[in-house]
Amino acid sequence: MAIESDKLRDRLDRATAHLDPPYAVVDLTAFDTNAAALAERSAGKPIRLASKSVRSRDLINRALARPGWRGVMAFTVPEAIWLVRSGVSDDVLVAYPSADRAAIAELGADPALAAAITLMIDGTGQLDLVDSVRAPGQRCELRLCLDLDASWRPVRGVHVGVRRSPVHSARAAGALAAAIAGRPGFRLVGLMSYEAQIAGLGDAPPGRTLLAGAIRLAQRGSYRELLARRGAAVAAVREHADLEFVNGGGTGSVAATSADPAVTEVTAGSGLYGPTLFDAYRAWRPTPAAFFACAVVRRPTPDLVTVLGGGWIASGPAADSRLPRPWLPAGLKLVGTEGAGEVQTPLSGAAATTLRVGDRVWFRHAKAGELCERVNELHLVEGDVVVATVPTYRGEGQAFL
Repeated sequence: MAIESDKLRDRLDRATAHLDPPYAVVDLTAFDTNAAALAERSAGKPIRLASKSVRSRDLINRALARPGWRGVMAFTVPEAIWLVRSGVSDDVLVAYPSADRAAIAELGADPALAAAITLMIDGTGQLDLVDSVRAPGQRCELRLCLDLDASWRPVRGVHVGVRRSPVHSARAAGALAAAIAGRPGFRLVGLMSYEAQIAGLGDAPPGRTLLAGAIRLAQRGSYRELLARRGAAVAAVREHADLEFVNGGGTGSVAATSADPAVTEVTAGSGLYGPTLFDAYRAWRPTPAAFFACAVVRRPTPDLVTVLGGGWIASGPAADSRLPRPWLPAGLKLVGTEGAGEVQTPLSGAAATTLRVGDRVWFRHAKAGELCERVNELHLVEGDVVVATVPTYRGEGQAFL
């Protein structure tokens, strides 16, 4: 393992010797390997790419050009409009309900956009908002996807998973589908349910055996319950709508979600970059593909170095799991009293004694696409050469959340 780490570090250092940190790279061999592995795990069901986990049009296009990948899951309506108009995809599902009146009005006024973009809803209040911004006499029919809550509620008062849609039961899904069917200007074409407690929660947290056992037990129970409930919900919705797709899952559950007969497509994105949160999975761990480099700028003590910047913290609960991880050279660790700082990050460990001012330290981000909010471009590496430099969303002047 140490030899492989040394080889990777040498390769990345050689490829980027002409660059001054901070900067971010994507190893294209690892990226393509992850894309192929995810497609294999989906067992023939298409993978819809979660754009928030990539945030670079060039790399979104690269993944979509591979077998098994089809369509995009965007996270806002403005992003979806941008992706369609720039030719990335003509099949974009917006993952979350929107209250962006200007973007909804723009969507509703353009038949080409309306045919390519599907809005997410989980209640009639969202339909009311859309109707409130429609231009008088607007005839453009809008495509809708119903968000079915996938959390597990084994007993009253216990909620396992994220808090998303209020639509939890098959009966509620059928009732909302019936309400949509009675509203002119809308067409229900899809159903989505994201089982975050399975897809986004690692079942092998290092050094925490009891927690790992509890997570696996909960995931097994949740999967069995959702398998039955999602199937019943799809059947209830189909009584009122001709569904084009049933979407589910994420990187951490591609194989399990694909095995659900009610699901017609799965979503993935984080697995292309392989951030640190996915190191804690047993079933499949992506090859780390995205890194960022910071420069050593001082040595406060013989066994401590400081890099400039590095405090690229991921969203979610304020915990160590959201901190970037010093990756190469191996054997570095954050200092507990300072963590990863906005302007400087001190590092300790055996490797710190070997580093000089000007050396690079390679980090991995805790989450996937959030790395791209920190840089304007990604340097694409093959072997020990930067073969291209492509813009991130930020580099193209786009910030959607």
